[in-house]
Amino acid sequence: MSRKHELLNLMNIDTSWMKNIPNGKMNLLSFNNLELEAKNCDACSLSNTRNNVVFGKGDQKAKVLIIGEAPGKDEDLSGEPFVGRAGKLLNEILFSMKLSRDNVYITNTVKCRPPENRNPNSDEINSCSRFLDGQISLISPSIIILLGKVAAERLMNTSEPMSFLRGKVHYYKNTDIPMLVFYHPAYLLRSPSEKSKVWDDILLMKSITHGS
Repeated sequence: MSRKHELLNLMNIDTSWMKNIPNGKMNLLSFNNLELEAKNCDACSLSNTRNNVVFGKGDQKAKVLIIGEAPGKDEDLSGEPFVGRAGKLLNEILFSMKLSRDNVYITNTVKCRPPENRNPNSDEINSCSRFLDGQISLISPSIIILLGKVAAERLMNTSEPMSFLRGKVHYYKNTDIPMLVFYHPAYLLRSPSEKSKVWDDILLMKSITHGS
């Protein structure tokens, strides 16, 4: 059984219908359907204030999946994740990893902007959970990078502080997919003295992925 099937089975989703569909075509159809659902979602109050649903962007076969907290003003206007100042810093971090937006996939725990850029609440995160879980299952990444405490809390069901979560290897649910917790780029912009710690996170990632 493939990792993708294992992840879908963890979500109690029947995968028997998939056996006669070529994997690449199934991925594309599923991703398109999931994104269309998200763009028409009205499961929480964020649908009343959004300009655009920010589903995610990047390589749907990426080995590296990056998950942030929520879209901000720039992302809400453009419909793409991490396009403001925090996005520029994320680009620099990716460059330090010898990666670019073209060979990773970037998304958030919720797909719509919370008003005034506040953190998403539990109802909003739960309403969006099927979209994020679906993205993880379809991409089946080799590693997941969680940007900030909201993403870490969502994926690991924890309330531990960032100081405890960083620098350790965690795993996604009952799989062997490693997860690392990085500071959110927006936090680093507010606290530039913490930027030096990102290099430690990058080195940890390289040790897990053997530099690839």
